[in-house]
Amino acid sequence: MREAALEFLACPECGAGLELQVATRAGEHVMSGVLKCSSEGIAFLIRDGVPRFAKDVAAIEDRTADAFGYEWTRYRELAGHYRQQFLDWIRPVQPQFFGGKAVLEGGCGKGRHSALAAEFGARAVVAIDLSQAVDSAFENTKHLPAVHVVQADLKKPPVQRVFDYAFSVGVLHHLPTPEEGFRALVSRVRPGGAVSAWVYGREGNGWIVHGVTPVREAVTARLPHGVVDVVAGALTVPLFAATRLVYGPTKGTFLGRKLPYGEYLAYIAHFPFREQRSIVFDHLIAPVAHYLRRDEFGGWFDRARLEEVRIEHHNGNSWRGFARVPSAA
Repeated sequence: MREAALEFLACPECGAGLELQVATRAGEHVMSGVLKCSSEGIAFLIRDGVPRFAKDVAAIEDRTADAFGYEWTRYRELAGHYRQQFLDWIRPVQPQFFGGKAVLEGGCGKGRHSALAAEFGARAVVAIDLSQAVDSAFENTKHLPAVHVVQADLKKPPVQRVFDYAFSVGVLHHLPTPEEGFRALVSRVRPGGAVSAWVYGREGNGWIVHGVTPVREAVTARLPHGVVDVVAGALTVPLFAATRLVYGPTKGTFLGRKLPYGEYLAYIAHFPFREQRSIVFDHLIAPVAHYLRRDEFGGWFDRARLEEVRIEHHNGNSWRGFARVPSAA
C-alpha cells in the first residue's frame, strides 16, 4: 500500500482513523506492517503490500471468496477488450466522468476495472475485495499511483464517506444478501456523488436459473476448483466454436436476433478462448448467485433514496444501474 491510502481508510468496526506502523517497504509501497485503529486499538495487518481487514466472515462468503480468489489468480491477465466491456457495464458513465474523482470499487477481482478507472483520470481508486484475488489486483495495479488495493468485506468497507463515485460490477449478486452490499457501498459516497452497479438479471436467464443453477449448487460449486476449471475448458470448446462460427458472423442480422441467447453470445464472440473459459468457470464455481428481477434491483435504489436513477437491461440478461446520492443526504 501507499501511505496516500490513509486519506481514505478507516476502521471497519468504528470508523475511526488508522495509524500506520511500517515494517518493510519496496519503493513507494509499504509491503508489511500494521494499521491500528486510533480509537479502539484494533490492529490490521499489511501483508504483501495489501492491508488485510477481512475477519470473521460467514462460511458461505468464505467459500465464495475462495472460489473467486482461485479464478482471478488463475485468469489474472488484463485484456484489451475490458475497456469497452467496463464502459458497457457502467453506462451512462464515460471515461471523462472519472477525471479528478475519488473512486471506490466494491469487489475488484484482479483489478481490471480499478486500472481502467485510474487510466480514465481518477485521482484515487480504492479497490476492495474479500478474496485472495487482491494479490493479483495488487500486481496488476502497483505501477498506478492512484490505485489502492484493500482486502475487506464489502458489507463493512474500511473507508470513510469521501468518495465521489462508487461502482460494483458482477459482485453484489454473489453476496448472500446483495442489497446489504449495495447499501454499504452507497454509504461511503459523499452527498452529490454517484453510484453504479451491474448484476445478473432474472429476465433472459431462465435456462441458467432452472438448468445451470441446480447443477452448480449441488455439484460444481462443491468440487475442487481445478476440476471445475477442466470442466469449464471442455464446455468452452463448443461455446467458442458457436460464438465464432455462428453468433459473431450473424450479429445484428435477422438470423442473429432469432438465435437463442443471441444478444449476449454475439457480444462475447470476439473474446479469446481463455476469456470465454473464465466466464464458463465463473458460472460453475460460485456458491451463491442471485438472478435479480428488474423490480428487485430497482428497489435497492428506491430504498437507498437515490436520485436520477437510470436502470437498463444489458445484453438481454443483466441489469446495469446508475444514480446519484442526494446533495442533502
